[in-house]
Order: sequence, then structure tokens, then C-alpha cells
Amino acid sequence: MADVEFRTTAQEDPREDDVTAIKRRDFLTGAASAGAVLSASAVISAPAIVNAQAIKQGPIKFGLIEDYSGIAAYQGLPKLHTTQLAIEEINQGLTLKAGPSGPGGVGVLAEVAKKPPAEKIKQGVTNDGGSRKDQHLVFVEDDDILVPSGEKGLLGQQIELIFPDAQSDNRRYQSLARRLILEDKVDVIMGAGFSSSREAIRPLMNENKMLYIYNSQYEGGVADKYTSSTGAVPEQQVIPVTRYLIDNFGPKIYIIAADYNFGQLTAMWTRAVAPLFGGKVIGQEFIPLSVSQFSSTIANIQKAKPDWLMVLLSGENHTNYYPQARSAGLSGIPMGCTTNMMQGYEHIRFSPPALANMHNAVEYMEEIPTARNQAFANRFRTKFPDEPYINELSQLSYVATHLWAKAVRQAGTTDKEQVIKALESGLTLEAPEGTVFMDPATHHLTHYIRLARADEQHNISFVKEWPAIEPWWMRRLGVNLVSRPESKQYTPADDPYLKAYL
Repeated sequence: MADVEFRTTAQEDPREDDVTAIKRRDFLTGAASAGAVLSASAVISAPAIVNAQAIKQGPIKFGLIEDYSGIAAYQGLPKLHTTQLAIEEINQGLTLKAGPSGPGGVGVLAEVAKKPPAEKIKQGVTNDGGSRKDQHLVFVEDDDILVPSGEKGLLGQQIELIFPDAQSDNRRYQSLARRLILEDKVDVIMGAGFSSSREAIRPLMNENKMLYIYNSQYEGGVADKYTSSTGAVPEQQVIPVTRYLIDNFGPKIYIIAADYNFGQLTAMWTRAVAPLFGGKVIGQEFIPLSVSQFSSTIANIQKAKPDWLMVLLSGENHTNYYPQARSAGLSGIPMGCTTNMMQGYEHIRFSPPALANMHNAVEYMEEIPTARNQAFANRFRTKFPDEPYINELSQLSYVATHLWAKAVRQAGTTDKEQVIKALESGLTLEAPEGTVFMDPATHHLTHYIRLARADEQHNISFVKEWPAIEPWWMRRLGVNLVSRPESKQYTPADDPYLKAYL
């Protein structure tokens, strides 16, 4: 493969440009300026207290590798846009609030005592506050989460964004990652939509001790000192949606999944946890990413007569399943998933009732009806009014960028080892979805999870909520990246308990 040539023309669309290095000093707004440069004109007003020797000379370089063309372009462009928004906010002196430890959310109703409990041992007074029959709101999240950071940029410097287009090609991911690491000498790399793309570049990150942040829900299990994963994992998605659908629609499950590590491993999770709730997988199919015709799969589903489907498809070609299933009369069958609606916004892209009765345990969708999310959506749409949907990947990229900036400030340096230590320090952030917490042991986020459902008209409702689900599974296997650095992806087959159900 030919070497990738870097260009510095900031006005070119990333669909046409291999790499756009941001050099200009004026930020170009709007969706038409997907190659926009982030402002470098701000002057530091109130710098954070840092070690002066740790302040980097010259701009802080931020590498983003995504797909702005190819089968995953519908994912990559929104991620670019929210990264641009976050970096612009940081360069202008804004940050997301650091939240308290614990769950966020719209609010939690609970039965409370009429008076505070009392315990005065010396006076011999103890009581529980009385009857708990009254319900009150006991937790309310902050609506306004974007606040001044105290400085413009980071450590006295502006952030320069460099964003190559991987064109949905894993070989290009590898080539571009090498270029960002070895020639551009970036301070952080974020990117990749598909798990296969992540796995194509993750060994390069370890080899070069590069700080890498992966912003997508995925099949889980990556335990890697140099990788942090911000998206939801099976214990936050597969387990909640599987239990809900078995309880409400029945035990017989048919799986259709993309034929690569995301689909294969998420299907394995479904097979492993379904028996815990009385469910049974009665059929499964793995579909190559190149496939866009599903007539045989639809016929197999109709023959099997499952109670519901676990749909683990991925990429532009696979989205053709939904209109084809609708035409074949499968629209009424309940579906569960981990990507649809929140990632590919199929409920927006396809006419009803193609996504009718689809359920997904999501960490983010644009429809979340909270003030903080509406404020985030308004900021985004002011800048990118033509974006069709703000998806889960967009929010994760936005949150990850602010989280990384918070870790850099805490470390007082862009040194990657020190920033990783800061990320492992127990960072909490107020995100559009709710409060998120970076688990030091596994480098994954605790998320506010909502069970989203699309009705016959593709209206979204949230039928169940979990204010905080931790990424607990790898900890149960003994993973602790703080005390025992490693680089491995675990699967349910590595778990003696889940393995018994496979």
C-alpha cells in the first residue's frame, strides 16, 4: 500500500482528504466544514496550577482516526463533529463539571422518612425518622454541566486536531496510526468504529506506548494498560436487554449477528446469559459485513418462530435488513440489540414500522429528555445544523475529549504515562447522558443506562432506567490494570461461570 500523504488544506472535506492537519487560527463552523480547524487564537486567562517544566512547547496534538467515507462514514462524521465541538470548548476555556461519585440521572424517587434519623448514644436517643410512606425526589442531576475551566486550552497551549480518514479500511487504520505516532508525535489517539478496526491498531498503541481511547459500545473484555474504552459493554447492555425481553416476550431467542469479533462475541454473551433468566437461543446466524440481502435469513427466522430476535448487525450494508424484514412481514416481532437506534439511528433513517418493537439498553440517544442533554444538543446543532442525528458515538467522543483534557490538567503534563495514571485516579464527569465514572481497574466507564424502545411510528420511549451500571465483569475475573498491567481481550469463555452456559 502506498504511503499516505498528509495535507494541510483545512477547507477540504475529509471524505476527499487522507489527513487534514489543523493549522489555521480561525475555527470554521458548520457541517460543511468537516475539516474545520480549532481556534488557536485564545489567550490564557487563568491557567491551572501545573509544573512549569511539564508545559509542552507548541500545540498539544490530538489524533483522531475515523471513517469519513466507506461503510462506516455515518458513524465517523458525527464523531469528528463532536470532537471538534469539545476541542473548541476546551480551547475557549470551558470544561464539563466533575461530578460526585455515584449515579446521575433525571432523579430518583424513594420512600423517605418524615424526619432525619437520630442516633445520640449518650442521650439514649435513637430513631429511624419515622414512617417511610411518602415518596420524594432524593437525587437530581445538574442541568448546566459546561463550566469555565480556568484556562483557555491546556497547560498554556491550544489543542491541534489531526484527523485522517481511514475510509473503513483496517490497513489504512494501521498506516495512519503509525504516521500519527511516529511523524506527527500526537499526545493522544482516539478513534475506530468497528471492533475490528480497534484491534487492527491496538497492538501499535501498545508497541509505542501510545495513549488510546476507543469511543464506541462494543463486545467488551479489552483489558489494556494503554487503552481506555468509553462505550457500554455487555454487562451494561446485553444483560439488561436480555432479561427484559425474556421477562416480557418469552424465552426463545434467535440471533443474527455481524460476522466479526463484535457480532461473534456479543452473540456469545447472549448465549451465556440467556439461561440465567430462563431463556434459550434456538438459532443463530453470522452475516459478513459485505452482505446486504437477507431473504434467506428472514426465511430462517420465520421458520424458527422465536419469541424475539437479538439483532447484532453492523455497518451500512446490514441496515438493509430492516426494510427487507418489514416487507417480508417481520415488523411485529420484538427485537433486542446493542447498537441500533443509538448508533445507526435507523429509526430516523428508515420509514416506520421497520424498527417497531426494537429495544436497546443505551447509554445515550439524542431523545434523552433531560435539560443537560437538550443543552448539549442545542450547542451541537448550532455548530452542525445539518447533522441528521446525534448518536451514541458522538456523545462518547465528546465526553472522552473532555475526560482526557481533565486528566491532562490533573497530571500537569501531556506525558502519556502520567495522563494514564490520572485517568486511573477515579475521574468522574458530568456528561450529557448523566454522570460517568472511569473505573481505574478496567479503564471502562460506569454509565447511566436506559432501555429505549421504538414504537410503530418509531417514537422513542425509555421503558426502564438504571442510573449507574458499573463495568464489573472484568473485575470479577481479577483484572486490575493499576496493579497488574496487561493487554488482552477476555471473552465469556474465560469466565468459568459463564462458560458453563455456552
